[in-house]
Parts: sequence; structure tokens; C-alpha cells
Amino acid sequence: MNSGDAWVEGPNGERFWGRFGAAGLLVHDRLRGILLQHRADWSHFGGTWGLPGGARHEGESAVDGALREANEEAAVPADAVEVLFTSVLDLGFWSYTTVVVEAVRPFAERMADVESIELRWVPVADVTALPLHPGFADSWPELRARLVALAE
Repeated sequence: MNSGDAWVEGPNGERFWGRFGAAGLLVHDRLRGILLQHRADWSHFGGTWGLPGGARHEGESAVDGALREANEEAAVPADAVEVLFTSVLDLGFWSYTTVVVEAVRPFAERMADVESIELRWVPVADVTALPLHPGFADSWPELRARLVALAE
């Protein structure tokens, strides 16, 4: 499987990470909230808060890519979460899939690589109080609505 670690340039010159698209894992825990990653300053949109995730490998599903990346970055074990739904931003030449999961057992998240300044569980109602990665900020209202609807 080839790594997708490379930039893709869109028709208007915007750059997106992941030759085969990218995926992130939105982990929801009913008691702790949403697991957010404070992105390292050197990373794309560094200093903002977002989801553990990154470039998908060639042939890798979005779910597998999000689970792999979240494990690499935040030590999220795949067997501790259950997929609820996915949400896809498809630009035609590049896509980003948010994989929304529920924690089905406790686990100890930890910064497992240099891409994070901090990991934090944030109550759903407080997510927008943080400076969010622009892509996550754009998608959060819909993701939150779907998550809340499932909890009702």
C-alpha cells in the first residue's frame, strides 16, 4: 500500500494533504465529550484544534485510514470505538471523510507523535469556544446536529 503523504493542488491553487484523500476520526464519549487535537504549530493550520487524522494510503478505506491515523496520533484503539456515521467533503480532485465514532469502552488517549501540542476531551457544547481548524469549523454544525440526533 502506497503512502498518500503528499500535497494535492486544486484548480485554484489551494493545497490539500493526501494524494488519495484524507480522513479524520471524531471520537465521541458520552461522559467526556469530543476528543480534539491541538495541532502542532508547524502543521497545516497549526495552532488550531481539530480531529486526529491525515492522509489515506492508496486503496485504504476512509474508515481504516481514520482509525489508523487516530491510533498513530492519539493512541485511539480501534476496538474501543464503534462507527456511527461518516461525512464526506468531496471536491472532485480530493476528498476528506470525517468518521464519527462512539467510544464503547474507556481508553487512555496520549500524544503518540509530534503532530499534537495537546489532546483534550471537550464537551460538545464547548467545541466552538476553541480556535478550530477551518475545515472542522465548517463541518462541525452538521456533525454536531447528527451526533445530537443520534443521542435523542
